[in-house]
Amino acid sequence: MIWNEALEQYVSDHQDEVVELIRTLVAIPAFSNHEQARAEFCAKWFRDVGAEDVKIDEASNVIVTLGDVQAGKAVAFMAHLDTVFPDETGFELVEEDGWLKARGTTLGADDGVGVAMMLALLEADQKPHPPLECVFTVMEEIGLNGAQGLKKDYF
Repeated sequence: MIWNEALEQYVSDHQDEVVELIRTLVAIPAFSNHEQARAEFCAKWFRDVGAEDVKIDEASNVIVTLGDVQAGKAVAFMAHLDTVFPDETGFELVEEDGWLKARGTTLGADDGVGVAMMLALLEADQKPHPPLECVFTVMEEIGLNGAQGLKKDYF
Protein backbone atom coordinates (compact mmCIF):
# COMPACT_ATOMS: atom_id res chain seq x y z
CA MET A 1 0.00 0.00 0.00
CA ILE A 2 1.52 3.33 -0.97
CA TRP A 3 1.62 5.97 1.71
CA ASN A 4 -1.10 8.28 0.35
CA GLU A 5 -3.51 5.32 0.35
CA ALA A 6 -2.47 4.59 3.94
CA LEU A 7 -3.16 8.23 4.85
CA GLU A 8 -6.60 8.10 3.26
CA GLN A 9 -7.38 4.91 5.17
CA TYR A 10 -6.07 6.43 8.42
CA VAL A 11 -8.32 9.49 8.07
CA SER A 12 -11.29 7.28 7.27
CA ASP A 13 -10.59 5.11 10.31
CA HIS A 14 -10.17 8.15 12.60
CA GLN A 15 -13.02 10.34 11.41
CA ASP A 16 -14.38 10.84 14.95
CA GLU A 17 -11.00 12.16 16.14
CA VAL A 18 -10.85 14.60 13.21
CA VAL A 19 -14.38 15.86 13.97
CA GLU A 20 -13.48 16.40 17.64
CA LEU A 21 -10.37 18.31 16.61
CA ILE A 22 -12.50 20.50 14.33
CA ARG A 23 -14.76 21.22 17.31
CA THR A 24 -11.71 22.15 19.38
CA LEU A 25 -10.24 24.39 16.67
CA VAL A 26 -13.52 26.21 16.04
CA ALA A 27 -13.68 27.03 19.75
CA ILE A 28 -10.44 29.01 19.34
CA PRO A 29 -11.38 32.08 17.29
CA ALA A 30 -8.71 32.83 14.71
CA PHE A 31 -9.67 35.88 12.69
CA SER A 32 -7.13 36.86 10.05
CA ASN A 33 -4.26 38.69 11.73
CA HIS A 34 -5.37 37.30 15.13
CA GLU A 35 -4.34 33.64 14.87
CA GLN A 36 -1.83 33.59 17.73
CA ALA A 37 -3.98 31.50 20.11
CA ARG A 38 -4.64 28.86 17.46
CA ALA A 39 -0.97 28.85 16.43
CA GLU A 40 0.08 28.33 20.05
CA PHE A 41 -2.50 25.53 20.43
CA CYS A 42 -1.10 23.73 17.36
CA ALA A 43 2.53 24.21 18.44
CA LYS A 44 1.76 22.85 21.93
CA TRP A 45 -0.14 19.94 20.38
CA PHE A 46 2.88 18.90 18.33
CA ARG A 47 5.29 19.30 21.23
CA ASP A 48 2.97 17.18 23.39
CA VAL A 49 3.03 14.35 20.82
CA GLY A 50 6.81 14.43 20.71
CA ALA A 51 7.69 16.63 17.76
CA GLU A 52 11.09 18.11 18.46
CA ASP A 53 11.23 20.64 15.62
CA VAL A 54 8.33 23.07 16.09
CA LYS A 55 8.75 26.70 15.09
CA ILE A 56 6.44 29.71 15.21
CA ASP A 57 7.75 32.46 12.97
CA GLU A 58 7.30 36.23 13.28
CA ALA A 59 3.93 36.10 11.48
CA SER A 60 2.63 33.24 13.71
CA ASN A 61 3.00 30.59 10.99
CA VAL A 62 3.71 27.20 12.56
CA ILE A 63 6.27 24.89 10.95
CA VAL A 64 6.62 21.31 12.21
CA THR A 65 9.13 18.72 11.04
CA LEU A 66 8.95 15.03 11.95
CA GLY A 67 11.71 12.73 10.88
CA ASP A 68 14.81 13.41 8.85
CA VAL A 69 13.47 15.39 5.89
CA GLN A 70 17.01 15.63 4.49
CA ALA A 71 17.46 11.84 4.33
CA GLY A 72 14.84 11.06 1.74
CA LYS A 73 11.54 11.95 0.25
CA ALA A 74 9.47 14.00 2.64
CA VAL A 75 5.74 14.61 2.50
CA ALA A 76 4.68 18.20 3.03
CA PHE A 77 1.27 19.33 4.21
CA MET A 78 0.03 22.89 4.36
CA ALA A 79 -3.14 24.41 5.79
CA HIS A 80 -4.09 27.82 7.08
CA LEU A 81 -5.12 28.69 10.61
CA ASP A 82 -7.39 31.67 10.04
CA THR A 83 -11.11 31.45 9.48
CA VAL A 84 -13.80 33.93 8.54
CA PHE A 85 -15.99 34.08 11.64
CA PRO A 86 -19.52 35.52 11.53
CA ASP A 87 -18.77 37.75 14.54
CA GLU A 88 -16.41 38.04 17.50
CA THR A 89 -18.13 35.22 19.38
CA GLY A 90 -17.22 32.64 16.74
CA PHE A 91 -19.42 29.78 15.56
CA GLU A 92 -22.42 28.06 17.01
CA LEU A 93 -21.83 24.46 16.03
CA VAL A 94 -24.76 22.18 15.34
CA GLU A 95 -24.94 18.60 14.18
CA GLU A 96 -27.72 17.85 11.70
CA ASP A 97 -28.27 14.47 10.08
CA GLY A 98 -24.70 13.43 10.84
CA TRP A 99 -23.19 16.65 9.46
CA LEU A 100 -21.30 19.18 11.54
CA LYS A 101 -22.44 22.70 10.60
CA ALA A 102 -22.32 26.26 11.84
CA ARG A 103 -25.58 28.10 12.40
CA GLY A 104 -26.01 31.10 10.13
CA THR A 105 -22.74 30.79 8.25
CA THR A 106 -20.36 28.32 6.65
CA LEU A 107 -18.30 26.26 9.05
CA GLY A 108 -15.02 27.71 7.85
CA ALA A 109 -13.92 24.22 6.95
CA ASP A 110 -11.90 25.28 3.94
CA ASP A 111 -8.82 24.61 5.99
CA GLY A 112 -9.99 23.82 9.49
CA VAL A 113 -10.36 20.28 8.20
CA GLY A 114 -6.79 20.34 6.87
CA VAL A 115 -5.46 21.53 10.22
CA ALA A 116 -7.51 18.93 12.12
CA MET A 117 -6.36 16.13 9.79
CA MET A 118 -2.70 17.03 10.30
CA LEU A 119 -3.17 17.16 14.07
CA ALA A 120 -4.92 13.78 14.07
CA LEU A 121 -2.29 12.23 11.81
CA LEU A 122 0.58 13.39 13.94
CA GLU A 123 -1.14 12.52 17.19
CA ALA A 124 -1.12 8.92 16.05
CA ASP A 125 2.56 9.01 15.15
CA GLN A 126 2.77 5.27 15.79
CA LYS A 127 2.54 4.11 12.18
CA PRO A 128 5.61 4.28 10.00
CA HIS A 129 5.56 7.28 7.72
CA PRO A 130 7.97 9.18 5.56
CA PRO A 131 9.53 12.32 6.99
CA LEU A 132 6.82 14.97 7.33
CA GLU A 133 6.87 18.72 7.17
CA CYS A 134 3.66 20.48 8.18
CA VAL A 135 3.11 24.18 7.65
CA PHE A 136 0.22 26.12 9.18
CA THR A 137 0.01 29.59 7.69
CA VAL A 138 -1.85 32.67 8.88
CA MET A 139 -3.68 35.57 7.25
CA GLU A 140 -4.69 33.46 4.23
CA GLU A 141 -8.22 34.83 4.19
CA ILE A 142 -6.93 38.38 3.66
CA GLY A 143 -4.30 37.73 1.02
CA LEU A 144 -1.97 34.78 1.67
CA ASN A 145 0.14 37.05 3.87
CA GLY A 146 1.45 34.24 6.08
CA ALA A 147 2.48 32.11 3.11
CA GLN A 148 4.19 35.06 1.48
CA GLY A 149 6.12 35.69 4.71
CA LEU A 150 7.57 32.18 4.95
CA LYS A 151 11.36 32.14 4.70
CA LYS A 152 13.35 29.46 2.88
CA ASP A 153 15.62 28.89 5.87
CA TYR A 154 12.63 27.58 7.87
CA PHE A 155 12.62 24.46 5.71
